[in-house]
Amino acid sequence: MEERKRIAIFASGNGTNCENIIRYFQAKGDAEIAFVLSNKADAYALVRARRLGVKTVVMARNVFNDELAVMELMRREHVGFIVLAGFLLLVPPFLIDAFDHRMVNIHPALLPKYGGKGMYGRHVHEAVKAAGESETGMTVHWVTREYDSGAIIAQYKTAISPTDTVDDIAAKEHDLEMKYFPEVIDRIISGL
Repeated sequence: MEERKRIAIFASGNGTNCENIIRYFQAKGDAEIAFVLSNKADAYALVRARRLGVKTVVMARNVFNDELAVMELMRREHVGFIVLAGFLLLVPPFLIDAFDHRMVNIHPALLPKYGGKGMYGRHVHEAVKAAGESETGMTVHWVTREYDSGAIIAQYKTAISPTDTVDDIAAKEHDLEMKYFPEVIDRIISGL
């Protein structure tokens, strides 16, 4: 299989996006998930990946910042594209450079609003609620050296109301991720 069609998914948490992406490409068959990497041995994303027959890798922060170790893993597994799906470590510059315009992240808001260091998960939805926004959404963007600052690839919006709780906002945004994130990845890798 072509190197560019082998995808590594990096995840730190529950892994709903990770599982959704794996299922999407297993059904479609024109790309393969090489492995799921997490910085947390107890990340449920790893359980989801193993259940679907996908290799998993746990890499502590100090190892993740070791260029020789990380790049050897990428070469050995013939990875051509990286997807960050709820991955909370800052990606080291050597990996960003090696996968320039071949690494994407998902953000649970309409960037450039509500992005940057510390803005992830529930923190984002709380900020959206506190600001009284009438809509929220998800953003897929290229990974660069600064949090959430890479060029936007795709955005999808959903209306929210003043009566929506933070959990309601999170659920509406998550529905967009489940519907669109795998399709956006597919479009990108098809164009590589």
